[in-house]
Amino acid sequence: MNTLVLWFHKLGSPPTFHRLAGALMPWFYGIAIALGVIGIYGGLVLAPRDYQQGDAYRIIFVHVPSAWMGMFAYFFMAANAFIALIWRIKLSEVMAMASAPAGATFTFITLVTGSLWGKPMWGTWWEWDARLTSELVLLFLYLGVIGLYHAIEDRRQAARAAGFLALIGTVNIPIVHFSVNWWNTLHQASTVRLLGPSKIDSSMLWPLLVMALATHLWFFGTLLARTRTGLLELDGGKDWVRALVLTDGTRAAPEATAITEQAHG
Repeated sequence: MNTLVLWFHKLGSPPTFHRLAGALMPWFYGIAIALGVIGIYGGLVLAPRDYQQGDAYRIIFVHVPSAWMGMFAYFFMAANAFIALIWRIKLSEVMAMASAPAGATFTFITLVTGSLWGKPMWGTWWEWDARLTSELVLLFLYLGVIGLYHAIEDRRQAARAAGFLALIGTVNIPIVHFSVNWWNTLHQASTVRLLGPSKIDSSMLWPLLVMALATHLWFFGTLLARTRTGLLELDGGKDWVRALVLTDGTRAAPEATAITEQAHG
């Protein structure tokens, strides 16, 4: 078997992933917090005032990274849902469902901070603007996936049903992203570009990119934590979970102990 294929096969094993995720989680969280502090300080203290919006624009250092994460998390969820539906990979099912709460949280933060920013700029908390409306639809899609997943008792069947809904909802992602280009909206056009020069001063750009990296790392830390718990719930009665409890004890793996006890009644 090809070395890379073998590596992916081993990574997809619940015991291996649980162990690896446990080792990586503190690093993701720690680096995310450190970068978040640097990004917030750079955005709120070091970056200059905007010549038009004054200090009100500084909310972008939370709003924009959250908006990017809301879309990225949905794409990640849909990609894992596709893998799970086609190849029936348990780990992808769990990761798809673990992505939804984090993505919904970032999307909610985007809507709230957008409203706080819109009030002084537009004179209103909310406008049925194409970008705002499609972002709200994104939040409803997340809530729909979460609700459907918890409405079905069989976890694997629930993940497949919710994953199918997630795939249908991907049609909204390009609408969110390109809405400011396709329609004449109140929302300003994109100022940060991956290809070509960005329309934002470098003194404002670097804190924004640092915050974006911090939110991505935080997302993956949360994803690993929720996936570990999800795998333990699915495999609560299996040997590797019982071995984990016996080896680590209740101090190191309290969630595994609780789930194992529940599995045995």
